Amino acid sequence: MLLWYSASEQGFSDSRWMTYKQAKAEGGQVRKGEHGTTAIFYATLEKENDAGEVEHIPMLKTFTVFNVQQIDGLALTTETVSPEATFDPLPQAENLLRKSGANIIEKGQNAFFIPSTDEIHLPERYLFAYAANFYATGLHELVHWSGGKSRLNREMKGKFGSEGYAFEELIAELGSAFLMADLGIVGAVQHESYIASWLKALRNDKRYIFKAASSASKAHRYLMDKI
Repeated sequence: MLLWYSASEQGFSDSRWMTYKQAKAEGGQVRKGEHGTTAIFYATLEKENDAGEVEHIPMLKTFTVFNVQQIDGLALTTETVSPEATFDPLPQAENLLRKSGANIIEKGQNAFFIPSTDEIHLPERYLFAYAANFYATGLHELVHWSGGKSRLNREMKGKFGSEGYAFEELIAELGSAFLMADLGIVGAVQHESYIASWLKALRNDKRYIFKAASSASKAHRYLMDKI
């Protein structure tokens, strides 16, 4: 999340980052005067104590990384592999949509969640060139759905363009990104650009990314617990 925000703030169009040592190992050199960005790695270590019980120890490490656009001499390919142009259902995502319990209607060309009827409307899947884009859209709306009164009871008021609306959209897109990462879904989806647009609507206040991430994490866990 910090790298998505930093890329938007500094105008980087490349999503790849490296430590100074990684760049050097690849024959690159960080340009003089460039400033690094802090990335944080979280993990949980399992350790058996003297009583034979397994303890879970949280671990946090920080790294300074540089965007590849700050590094000279890298021989990195810019080629990307496109998925098949035909719709290919992804079982893990289908499983979540089905077991979530949400009322999902595939009809028309627009995607939205209606709180009053508790319905998710998605465009017909054949309209998407790539399956990953369909599921990214579906998971985004599913995160909105998770905030319903009978579920996580999130505050979801505000007209389009308001801070309340932008904040809920930020939660939904972060939650979608978390779910896609957990489900192993990879595709031509640009979470960072969408997230950046809502951060801009929220006046680029960095506090919002952490507040939204907290709510998105709760939605992510709520939905993953369904499967």
